[in-house]
Amino acid sequence: MSTDDVVGLSVDAGLATITLRRAGASNALDRAVKEQLLAAVEKAAADDGVRALLLQAEGKNFCVGQDLAEHVAGLDADAAHAMDTVAEHYNPLLRALAAVRVPVVVAVGGACVGAGLGIALAADIRIAGEGAKFATAFTGIALAGDSGLSHTLVQALGPSRATGLMMLGDRFTAAQALDWGLVHRVVPDAELGDAAAALARKLADGPTAAYAQVKALVSAGSTGLSEALEREREAAEQLGRSKDHHSAVDAFFAKRTPAFEGH
Repeated sequence: MSTDDVVGLSVDAGLATITLRRAGASNALDRAVKEQLLAAVEKAAADDGVRALLLQAEGKNFCVGQDLAEHVAGLDADAAHAMDTVAEHYNPLLRALAAVRVPVVVAVGGACVGAGLGIALAADIRIAGEGAKFATAFTGIALAGDSGLSHTLVQALGPSRATGLMMLGDRFTAAQALDWGLVHRVVPDAELGDAAAALARKLADGPTAAYAQVKALVSAGSTGLSEALEREREAAEQLGRSKDHHSAVDAFFAKRTPAFEGH
């Protein structure tokens, strides 16, 4: 990893860790961060040895969204194309995160705003430090939103609360995010890194094929009951033939902890 990298990627025993490394700018998303983050997600997703992905950030803040200084420079240079970054960077990034076949965990500390919030909500499981603060923030600069927020917030909170958060830009706390179901767990700020790593490691050591089916079932869960039942049947048949399932059942009767191999 070069010292010029603003996004780091490491893989250890099936756990890929992607780290935003622009702490001095609160991990604001300039072109370099967006391009390197997309490349890191795609590289981790293409690695058959990766069984879980952890997204974290250096510094006090997870991500304050788009780098506004870069955005203003783009407006001044060519206003007609200043928003091309949505199609060129944000949409591919959010699609890439959604397509990751393994569990994605994000550790959120400090500010998680705008596109930073969109990126966090693209993960499967979010763990937050108790001091984390969230906001959509787009209407404050006369924009509506990007990075999937119009989908993920509505899916998680319903249209009324999602509309309020997007229109008013109200900040909300980690405790509120936990109460609303936007985060899975809240821990003391000093424990966030270790807690997120432990959770991601647990998933990396778990039944990977089963997790992939959970992701697929949840992703398609907005369709009708009959369709959901059929997808669950198909998943059960497939997983019922897996080595992890058979070894886990054997371990249950032998009263020992199963060792999952990911297939």
